[in-house]
Amino acid sequence: MEIRWHGRGGQGVVTANEILAGAALQEGKYMKAFPEFGPERMGAPIRAFARVSDEPIKVHSQVYFPDYVIVLDPTLIGNVNVLEGMKADGGLIVNYPDGKDHLRKALATDLEVHVVDGTKIALETVGRPLANTAMLGALVKVSGIVELDSVKDELRAKLGGKLPQKVVEKNVLSVERAYQEVD
Repeated sequence: MEIRWHGRGGQGVVTANEILAGAALQEGKYMKAFPEFGPERMGAPIRAFARVSDEPIKVHSQVYFPDYVIVLDPTLIGNVNVLEGMKADGGLIVNYPDGKDHLRKALATDLEVHVVDGTKIALETVGRPLANTAMLGALVKVSGIVELDSVKDELRAKLGGKLPQKVVEKNVLSVERAYQEVD
């Protein structure tokens, strides 16, 4: 399964992608996860890519034809072609407060779209408008790429050494809420 993330510098795109990869590894899957770096700066559009498989992965390029695209920042809609190369049977998962019918119209697409108000969830759980962990929960629910418990375990392991336990658990709650609320 191939994943492409869209966000802005400083929104935790790379962190969410790394947590996904770690969760896949915990489950004995093969994975590759990498960001696209260039002259990015805080707030500039960025992308990250992941591949997860039950078999060894021999492709070493960026993801050109993703199964799933996750968009952390709704202001990218209309400014970045988030649908580029997306497989016809793929899914788009967007941090978007206005519902999937509105998103479908904004993108002029018939592709499968899923929305969750990740920013609202992040504000209510973590206290900051960083939707990366919420969007990770939405991806897990929609794709089934890894188990929710694996993501929560990896999140605790990755963030546990950097952040206070209370903040880590707030991020776990953000993952759980988006998992439940994604439409």
